[in-house]
Amino acid sequence: MRMASAPARWTAEMVHELPDDHNRYEVVGGALLVTPAPTLPHQRACVKLLLRIYQYLERNVIGEALLAPADVAFDQENMVEPDLFVVPLVNGRAPRTWEEAARLIVAVEVLSPSTKRRDRGVKRRLYQRHGVPDYWIVDLEARAIECWRPTDDRPTILTERLVWQPGASAPPLEIHLPVYFADVLGE
Repeated sequence: MRMASAPARWTAEMVHELPDDHNRYEVVGGALLVTPAPTLPHQRACVKLLLRIYQYLERNVIGEALLAPADVAFDQENMVEPDLFVVPLVNGRAPRTWEEAARLIVAVEVLSPSTKRRDRGVKRRLYQRHGVPDYWIVDLEARAIECWRPTDDRPTILTERLVWQPGASAPPLEIHLPVYFADVLGE
């Protein structure tokens, strides 16, 4: 009996046809990326950061913060599920479809042992190539956030304070990182 072979290049459409087995499937450059369900600290890091960003966006009408699972498709061979991301408003309102939400203001990945290489490698380069203004990598072990911009060769590593100002008309969001990490890690 002959086994079916995996396709040489995956597309977003092919990923959507996979059965729901509680893994996260992404495609970057036609390569399939499979990620198991996240750990509790990973999820807590996402939620605690979402709360801070959400409150900021409630006061400063700039965009909408969303959590995975959610497919962000740049094209047929590049579809990812950032752990957390912010999309801009469309004509002053929250996007109503994923097509309207296609542009990202910020993308956030929380490192896991199984994703650390791709988050810092292929996914970072994808976000940079598509001009995502801010890409943050949350490293719980190091208690740091790596901040990347589209033209950066190296990240800015933050351990004390994250300052994010997505629009000139709004004040910046400031997150005291020792407090954030203590909150996430239950200290």
